[in-house]
Amino acid sequence: MLIAETGTLVLVENEGNARLTTSAPAVHVAVVGIEKMARTWADAAVWLSLLARSATGQPMSIYTSFITGPARAADPDGPQEVHFVLLDNGRRQLLGTPYEEALQCIRCGACLNACPVYREAGGHAYGSPYSGPIGAVISPLLFGRDEYEALPHASSLCGACKDVCPVRIDLPRMLIQLRVDGVRAGRLPWAERTAERMVARLLRRPRLWAVATRLGRIGQRPFVQNGRLRPPRVDFGRDLPPLAAKSFSQLWHEGLQGEK
Repeated sequence: MLIAETGTLVLVENEGNARLTTSAPAVHVAVVGIEKMARTWADAAVWLSLLARSATGQPMSIYTSFITGPARAADPDGPQEVHFVLLDNGRRQLLGTPYEEALQCIRCGACLNACPVYREAGGHAYGSPYSGPIGAVISPLLFGRDEYEALPHASSLCGACKDVCPVRIDLPRMLIQLRVDGVRAGRLPWAERTAERMVARLLRRPRLWAVATRLGRIGQRPFVQNGRLRPPRVDFGRDLPPLAAKSFSQLWHEGLQGEK
């Protein structure tokens, strides 16, 4: 981040690589998002405390460097020139929108550690420099919703990301809003929209849903092998469990009757 009070660049890391790469070259060019600016040193101190605690559980990161201008005459090393490039890249367009809250992110990564989808899929699956729940929100907004339309759907909406976020960004709300925007803009494929409408109608009609699941249990029988569903000519990338013999509703009513 940048501290506006003194024009100081703050670099936070645990390896020492950033300190090495900013000391050796003669010219240091730092590209900083416009949302990563603190007014005063007191504001920066709060930011640093939140960052280390939420990212790695440390009181402070091992390497926290403060760079205020080029090397002085008495400095043994350091750049001869220091340049700051403030990056907008669509950030100001989020002001006043339902997604403005995303600009509060301090990049601690706490939401990634808590997200069940990220833990299973990993960062490369997001196809963006920003992964996890915050990436599923930021990537479509900054790099184009058409290219990253699928990311807001890569969430179970369990809310764990909001619970662990040190600045309480409501990521589940924004993920839902991005899905709504995608549906309204017609960015979903026709086949997917049609399938979702059909399922929505079934879910609103318990009797039809019961009939559909009953037919599904009957139709799946030839494709169940060793307790797994293996439809022909369809590769889901992993084994799928078959539909349960009884629905949750049936088990619930049977349990109530047993208690009586």
